[in-house]
Amino acid sequence: MRIVIKIGTSTLAYEGGRMNIRRVETLCKVISDIKNSGHKIILVSSGAIGMGVGKLSMNTFPEDIPSKQAAAAVGQCELMYVYDKLFTEYNHTVAQILLTGSDFSYQDRRKNFENTLEKLLELNVLPVINENDSVATKEIKVGDNDTLAAMVAKSSNSDLLVLMSDIDGLYTEDPHKSKNAKLIKVVDSLNDDIMALGGGKGSVFGTGGMKTKLQAAKICTESGCDMVILNGKDPEILYDYLEGKQVGTFFKSNKEE
Repeated sequence: MRIVIKIGTSTLAYEGGRMNIRRVETLCKVISDIKNSGHKIILVSSGAIGMGVGKLSMNTFPEDIPSKQAAAAVGQCELMYVYDKLFTEYNHTVAQILLTGSDFSYQDRRKNFENTLEKLLELNVLPVINENDSVATKEIKVGDNDTLAAMVAKSSNSDLLVLMSDIDGLYTEDPHKSKNAKLIKVVDSLNDDIMALGGGKGSVFGTGGMKTKLQAAKICTESGCDMVILNGKDPEILYDYLEGKQVGTFFKSNKEE
C-alpha cells in the first residue's frame, strides 16, 4: 500500500514544546519497519512551531505572525535533523518538502510537487512534508496539517491516510467532557450527523482538532483513499492496525471494491 502518515504536534512533543524523544524514536523505528515490509510511506509531520518555541525557550506560544514564523524556521531544522538521524539508523533516506496552499491551487505547481513526490518514492526515499510555516501567510496557508495530509494523500493517489493524534478516534461525544462518550469504530458515510461531531482546536501547540480530521476524511474518502484516526501515544498501534486489529476510527472511502 501507499500510506500517508500524519504526525500531530501532541504526538511529537511535550506540552512545553520540547521533543518527546522516546516516542519519536519508537515512531521512526515502527515506520522504518513498515517501510521495510514493502509499503510506500509518506510522512506529514507537524511540530515545527512547537519545537521552535521549546528550543527558543519562549514562555508562551507566540501570537504574532513574525514570531510564529521565526519559531517555525528554528523548529523545522530540529525536526528534520532528528528525522534524518533516526531514519538513517534504519537505512532510510529522508527528503524534506515544504508546501503552501498555492502549491495545490496552481496546476503547474501541483504537478511539479506530484512529479517530485513520485520520483522520491521511486528512489525509495521517505518524503517528510510540512507546511512552509516560516513564509506562509493567511492568503496562502493550507491552515492545518490534517487537511494538508489529506491533500497529499489525494495528490499521491495513496491507499490510506493515517492521522496520529492525542485521541483514540471519533467519539459520539467529547470524551474529555462526557463519560458516556463511545468510540465510533467505523464510519461508512460522512453524513451531517457525523460532521457535526467535529469539536474545536486541539492542543495549545496544534492547529487542528476533530473538525479538521473530519474535513480531511471528506477529502480522502471522496478521492478513493481510506482514512483512520489512531492515538499516537504508542506508535506501535500502527502494527495493530495493519495486522487487521480494530483500533481507532476507520473511514471507508468511496472507491470501488
